[in-house]
Amino acid sequence: MTTNINEMNQKESRRKFLKNIGISAAGIGIASSIPQFLLANHEQKKLFFTISLAEFSFASDFWQGKFKNTDFASKSKNDFGIDVIEYVSMFFAGKEGDAAYLKDLKQRSDDLGVKNHLIMVDASNISDMDEAKRKKAVTDHYKWVDAAKTLGCLSIRVNLGSMDMPGTAEDEAKAAVDGYGRLLEYGKQNGINILVENHMGRSCNGQWLAGIMKQVNHPNAGTLIDFDNFCIRRTKPETNDIAGWINTKCLEEYDRYKGMAELIPFAKGVSAKTHKFDASGNDIQTDFNRMLKIVKDAGFKGYIGIEYEGGLLQAMAKDNSYLPNDEGVRVTKKLLEKTGNLLS
Repeated sequence: MTTNINEMNQKESRRKFLKNIGISAAGIGIASSIPQFLLANHEQKKLFFTISLAEFSFASDFWQGKFKNTDFASKSKNDFGIDVIEYVSMFFAGKEGDAAYLKDLKQRSDDLGVKNHLIMVDASNISDMDEAKRKKAVTDHYKWVDAAKTLGCLSIRVNLGSMDMPGTAEDEAKAAVDGYGRLLEYGKQNGINILVENHMGRSCNGQWLAGIMKQVNHPNAGTLIDFDNFCIRRTKPETNDIAGWINTKCLEEYDRYKGMAELIPFAKGVSAKTHKFDASGNDIQTDFNRMLKIVKDAGFKGYIGIEYEGGLLQAMAKDNSYLPNDEGVRVTKKLLEKTGNLLS
């Protein structure tokens, strides 16, 4: 009888666990194996970093009309208990210059006690090899600096380079230092940092991007380091859209731990990118313990943003082995908390 009662209690605890984190057994494949660290009663320590949330985690919801930019602060705070957010430029839907829109967005976050940390900007190439195009690209980014200032952000994130890598590493570095340097001056005038992510082409080479940071040597410069974006060379996409890029394959990848070590001295932000998890709740591509130890050992104490992309892959590739957006964000948050707790 005692055994039956214990079994019933265990089943009830498991049912409540699934309900609390919003994960169905079918979605994550944990019908017989719940991540033990999520069930354990760890002694919670103050983490050496602050968790933020990247808006791109809800990209598929945005494109399917289930999510709006104006929903972000509320969703972050109320659904995940996260009060620092990172916007994405494409989700502004052309309203980045609309004063009333920005005022409303700022008020929504202020009312909730949510901090607007940065805007991830994907726009024209500020390191274009053509000087005229490069100068125009720089001025095209001014509106994003202005928007960030209005929202109370600390930074915007920009890209350097392009997927096709049109010149030598030296030529691209020269163009990058010029364009990035020009935008940094505008950022300085407005009190906004201009961060570069390892995102495409040469920028995914940690040594190359670290070299850019050393050359510009600017107080408003810095890196936003992505755990996963270290693919230097990819196959050419069949279509120039998100679906096309998702279906590309990496042909040459830079060592992510080496890249993190090279870029962390310049970091003003970190993106904890995740896609898929094992039965213990660990990311299958990145060793979070190893990665966060590099971050901690460098003395970083800033924001580490959750950027879950599995939901996008689920939607675009029709692959249900990935968790939906909300569930993936929750598991990533637990993983950051668990690993951070062990290292703090």
